[in-house]
Amino acid sequence: MIIDASNFSFQCPPQIARAKRVLIKPDAAYSRPHPVTTRREVLGKIISGIRKVSDTDIILLEGSSEEKPMSEIYRSLSYDFPRVLMLDVDNCSYLEVENPLLHPFAIPTFWIPNIILSCDYLITVSCFKLVGGNGHFSIMNLLGLLPQAKYSTPFTKDKSVLHSYEIQRLVADLYFTLPFDLGIIDAQKTLISEGDAGQGTEGEAGKIIIGDPYEVDSEASEMAGADTEYLRLIKTGQAEL
Repeated sequence: MIIDASNFSFQCPPQIARAKRVLIKPDAAYSRPHPVTTRREVLGKIISGIRKVSDTDIILLEGSSEEKPMSEIYRSLSYDFPRVLMLDVDNCSYLEVENPLLHPFAIPTFWIPNIILSCDYLITVSCFKLVGGNGHFSIMNLLGLLPQAKYSTPFTKDKSVLHSYEIQRLVADLYFTLPFDLGIIDAQKTLISEGDAGQGTEGEAGKIIIGDPYEVDSEASEMAGADTEYLRLIKTGQAEL
């Protein structure tokens, strides 16, 4: 569903009212404003909407793409929500989980923060980015959940181990291994980049896209006129399952 950003108010799915713990994965790996990162206003409306129906635990979880911890990035983005636990992926304990696909596109297992498995409802809140002609939307946002401790080398801190894989195939695998319940794309502004998701040319869209992660990414890709490869791969994987 595509709505005007100015009219956005978060209407909780019924499952949230029964959840004991809700996890929100923002697009917040950089200490830079929207459209590089998710707006505080959007996260505030999501949290407020949850609080209207439930006193569940709410967790924000993200991993840094800068030489600074997430606590500093959260602070720089004014993510100061009351009664919300804001965690750094790289300070968590990890668990290896299996890819349910019989024929994985890239890798058969992922290391993820184990706190994710204790959450009853998972929300990914991304920005609207085109990087190298491919969409970086709500499913691509899940890459930030992969810990540096497991995917970097002793000489780097940029998850360079992942660079040996085709990123589109990796994201398709992650979609099936770590299924999120809801995808939200904060498209108040758009970002177009040749290769760096942390900078690029800004545009105006004034929209919020919300729904099933695969569906919202498909809508965003169509809206942008992009050929987002991981969506084609996911469709193939869905036929296998």
